[in-house]
Amino acid sequence: MTNIVMLNNVDHQNLRVVTAHGEKYGDNLMTCATFPREFRDLQAHYPIVFRKTEDGFGFEPVALLGFQEGENLYLGPQGWDVNYIPMAMERLPFLIGRSGEELNIHIDLDSPRVSRTEGEALFLAYGGITPYLERINSMLLTIHQGLQDLPGFIAALREHDLLESFVADIELEDGSQNRLFGFYTINEDKLLQLPGAVLEGLMRAGHLQSIYMVMASLSNFRGLIDRKQRAVNAHA
Repeated sequence: MTNIVMLNNVDHQNLRVVTAHGEKYGDNLMTCATFPREFRDLQAHYPIVFRKTEDGFGFEPVALLGFQEGENLYLGPQGWDVNYIPMAMERLPFLIGRSGEELNIHIDLDSPRVSRTEGEALFLAYGGITPYLERINSMLLTIHQGLQDLPGFIAALREHDLLESFVADIELEDGSQNRLFGFYTINEDKLLQLPGAVLEGLMRAGHLQSIYMVMASLSNFRGLIDRKQRAVNAHA
């Protein structure tokens, strides 16, 4: 359940937000939504893949965190064990809302991160916002701006037929099989066959760099498999 309201310094003066990470805070997710402006930071740690949107007609990029629902292989006993957490996870329990044309911060009051006794304060004693909330505000604005770029990027990939589905079969040391399906990646052969003028257009639009970031991120599959193996060994 969610209870999303616009944040204000009267009703929420004493609210705090727990910034620790763990399953009890909802971090045990297989995927995390992302956007092209974040690809450079993500590709150092996570495979970036695409999935169909809920309506089945579009595509959206996600950071792959595990091989099955409810599995985040980057989450350990002390929280995330890499030094970059995807913004869509880091911004919780906040989100952007609108009042007419104005953007403002909303908060999910039912989130397990929301507290009155522990965590980061949101407002100063006399009503100003804390450095923590300033950082969240900046992060939400980056996400909002990044999502504005996403439709053009996806349209370019579809226009040039650069998305292809893939299936990954992973066999662990104990012989157990894990199949990853329902995701898409960049078709490198079709990318290489594009005329120079098309590649130049993709570059000028900023899409070509994002494409290469996605392709580079796939090298993290090996590390993700190793994380899966360690997780299985730990529970053996």
